[in-house]
Amino acid sequence: ENASSVKEFILLGLSENQGVQKIFFVMSLFFYMIIVAGNLLIVITVISSQCLNSPMYFFLCYLSFVDICYSSVTAPKMIADFLVENKTISFVGCIAQLFGVHFFGCTEIFILTVMAYDRYIAICRPLHYTTLMTRRVCGQMVIGSWVGGFVHSIVQTLLTTQLPFCGPNKIDHYFCDVHPLLQLACTDTYTVGIIVVANSGMVTLICFVILVMSYAVILLSLKSQTSEGWHKALSTCGSHITVVILFFGPCTFIYIRPSSNLSEDKSVALFYTVITPMLNPLIYTLRNEEVKSSMRKLWRRK
Repeated sequence: ENASSVKEFILLGLSENQGVQKIFFVMSLFFYMIIVAGNLLIVITVISSQCLNSPMYFFLCYLSFVDICYSSVTAPKMIADFLVENKTISFVGCIAQLFGVHFFGCTEIFILTVMAYDRYIAICRPLHYTTLMTRRVCGQMVIGSWVGGFVHSIVQTLLTTQLPFCGPNKIDHYFCDVHPLLQLACTDTYTVGIIVVANSGMVTLICFVILVMSYAVILLSLKSQTSEGWHKALSTCGSHITVVILFFGPCTFIYIRPSSNLSEDKSVALFYTVITPMLNPLIYTLRNEEVKSSMRKLWRRK
């Protein structure tokens, strides 16, 4: 009975000031358009280009697709809410948004980890690269990333939906996430909170450790490379490392500890839901001559 007493939630958003909301609306709409256009351009370029058929670009294509989906779970609702006074979301819509955020977010974490492994094989074991990173293996890694994201998300979602919500129904965030919902549940959420933090924290921490170890080994192995090979490898890895820092830093801050300040959390959440997906295409294209060359060829062809 308690679980069904709340039919909708009210999202307080980033600010209650009308003037500030109008500024946020323009900025958010602009950022979201860049996210969709930039990542879609990378997907189209990789699919249509004969030159970009290596595993690295195969993973990059999926990373860009996940970025579009990830931002689309939260950004359109956030943008629309800046224009309305009553920022409501249904209970079902809230749970669906929670599922989407964790599904695409965790899938992105796994794909970034797979990309680090790909660079490790390419740089540290170049003679075995074509036999280890076959099309089939790459496909299995991507499928594994999607499955891992789904399992993680379904655990978070099921734990949250089992909680009773009987009021209040105001969420101090711009989208539905686990920590804000735990604070609204009218029961003791200590155990659930520990499981949620352990689940998210374990995924984030293990992947981050694997990423750090991969790039540490890569950087150590670059000492034996020629100057040209060193610069090329470092340029490729530099893009990956930049994206990892931008994405994992805020994610670790939010999900590896129990939440205490929701106002602080929602400001940090902007980095991994909006800023990082927007910067990913710029980071990967500006530092990659092959992608830029393929884009120019595609543009001339069109």
